[in-house]
Amino acid sequence: MSHRHFERHKTEHIGWLRAAVLGANDGIVSTASLILGVAAANGSKEAIVVAGVAGLVAGAMSMAAGEYVSVHSQADTEKADIAKETWELANDPEGELKELTAIYVHRGLAPDLARQVAVQLTAHDALGAHARDELGISSVLSARPVQAALSSAASFAVGAALPLFIAWTIPLAQLPAWVAGSTMVFLASLGAVAARTGGANMWLGAWRVLFWGALAMAATWAVGSAFGVSTA
Repeated sequence: MSHRHFERHKTEHIGWLRAAVLGANDGIVSTASLILGVAAANGSKEAIVVAGVAGLVAGAMSMAAGEYVSVHSQADTEKADIAKETWELANDPEGELKELTAIYVHRGLAPDLARQVAVQLTAHDALGAHARDELGISSVLSARPVQAALSSAASFAVGAALPLFIAWTIPLAQLPAWVAGSTMVFLASLGAVAARTGGANMWLGAWRVLFWGALAMAATWAVGSAFGVSTA
């Protein structure tokens, strides 16, 4: 009788979650900081909104390109390792079987049992067994460049749109306080949701994101205040 395993784990979210959280966090922090920096330099409402829109577009494209290149490099490395493993299985099957057996012995199996397990897994899917147990590559954790790039770009744009909307709708005199306050709420919520999705502590996740976001906004506000000139 065949038994199928349907249990789901938090690591199944790790690929898209990392890219989405990074993108949204970067979008919120960088755009809010940019808006506050221009506002602190006595920029006009129009200059602030234009700077925010430019930051959204440039940031989303930058995140997509950076994430694609980074993850594609990982994917290329995985493909090279798979190709090498394929060649070794074709040219030295006994050596690869011994290697797989040694891995299972190292993990705690008795030598005879490790040999039996290695033989059966090799007969079922030799390349899959070596990719998973020797190289640490699995379908759950394998690199997906396009998915990572699209997730980063989309999440950055969504994150950046939040402080940008506040800046567009709030009068100039109240804009800094509203942008800073709402950004803190956005960041805390993002950190909590990301931690919850990944199975971590929500309060700790919210605090980490909140701390660095507040630090970034304070730094750019200080820079804008130091210049103190109109960008209009």
